Amino acid sequence: MNCCLRRNVLWGLAFWTLAATAQTAEPYPPAPPPTYPPITLSTWYEVDPNWPQRPEGMPLGRTPGVFLDDKDQVWLFTRANPPVQIYTTEGKFVRAWGEGLIGATPTSLGSHQIKIDHEGMVWLADTANHVVLKCTPDGKRLQTLGTPGRYGCDESHFNRPTDMAIMPDGQVFVTDGYGNARVVHFDAQGKFVKQWGKQGTAPGEFSLPHAIAYDSQGRLYVADRNNARIQVFEQSGRFVDQWQNIMVPWGIWIAADDAIWVCGCSPMPWAEKDKPLSCPPKDQLIVRFDVTGRVRQLWTVPKGADGEEQPGELNWVHGIAVDRQGNIYATDIIGERAQKFVRHN
Repeated sequence: MNCCLRRNVLWGLAFWTLAATAQTAEPYPPAPPPTYPPITLSTWYEVDPNWPQRPEGMPLGRTPGVFLDDKDQVWLFTRANPPVQIYTTEGKFVRAWGEGLIGATPTSLGSHQIKIDHEGMVWLADTANHVVLKCTPDGKRLQTLGTPGRYGCDESHFNRPTDMAIMPDGQVFVTDGYGNARVVHFDAQGKFVKQWGKQGTAPGEFSLPHAIAYDSQGRLYVADRNNARIQVFEQSGRFVDQWQNIMVPWGIWIAADDAIWVCGCSPMPWAEKDKPLSCPPKDQLIVRFDVTGRVRQLWTVPKGADGEEQPGELNWVHGIAVDRQGNIYATDIIGERAQKFVRHN
């Protein structure tokens, strides 16, 4: 037998020996299921179903606005009477006011956004009356920007203004808004200074500038809702940056550490041309940016079904505020609620 033939025979015998052994050997035991420690590095949130504790007979309708003051009181601006309602962060009712103060459409009040300045004065954007109001903490009207009941696009008229940013020195920047597409600048006495923006998609142009806030350096951040982007400006109106392809922004809150919180939904196409973008939204998002536009945190909230919303769901989230412990206060339109989402690390 030559060497090649002998080698093949030996390989064949070895193969059949291994095969026979495999058939008769005990099966190897399966690997035990893996176990993982129940630890996550992500921050997460849990709704407090008992917040807020509204007194009997205190309505809370469609609620677009929320703001936290320096006493950790939560101010809600709702489309029910009374429209301004104040609660503690624990949910205790403090007081309410504003009946007859806000204009009305055939279906609801014009309540939109609420801000509190460094002197503790309360600012309200009234889309129905085309004005921005400055009030004392107990509801006395001190100043009106715009002409009540009359719309326009000049130094003394708005067309459904949406929000305002009040700087530490008293200057006011108004997003104007649903009917116009501009930011309007007033000095501390309420005198018109300038305006910028028009309908469009280029940097510095807008389609429904829906919310505005400022950081510690005085830069202005505008939720350019229909264009699904956030635009950043100097107070002079000079365009700085834009953040797009992340979300459709509805509301903005900027914390003392310059964390920029934005609520809204993820990008989506137009459903009906006669409505603002994302009505209804496809989902519900809360995103934290840094001042460079980098996304630092994202939290999704289930979107509630109309009329069947459950605690912890949002339906057309509109307003956002964050307290010093990192808890989120979110308000919605169709859900007609204000909710507290407790932070867990």
